[in-house]
Amino acid sequence: MTKGLHLYDIIRRPVITEKSNIMSSEANQYVFEVDMRANKIQIKDAVERIFDVDVVKVNTMVMPLKRGRRGRTFYVRQRAWKKAVVTVPQGQSISLFNA
Repeated sequence: MTKGLHLYDIIRRPVITEKSNIMSSEANQYVFEVDMRANKIQIKDAVERIFDVDVVKVNTMVMPLKRGRRGRTFYVRQRAWKKAVVTVPQGQSISLFNA
C-alpha cells in the first residue's frame, strides 16, 4: 500500500441504496465509497482483510460532482467521489449489508 493510505482509510462507507440491496442479494456484489487515491488492488486487499471474504472482482467508477446554480454563479452541491463494486463468491456474504 502507499504511504498515505492505511487499510481502514481506503473504505470510507458502504453505499446502501435500493439498487445496492438488490445487487447484494442477487449477484453477491457490494458497493462501497472508497478513497479517490485507492486502486483496485488496494480495495480488494482491504475488503478481504476487513470483512474476511474472498474477492472475485472489483469495478471502480468516479462519480462526478454535482453543481448548482444561483443566478450566474455556480457552486458545488456534492463533491466527486469514487465508488467500488466488489463481487464475492456465491457462498460468502458481508454481514454489514444484512442489517
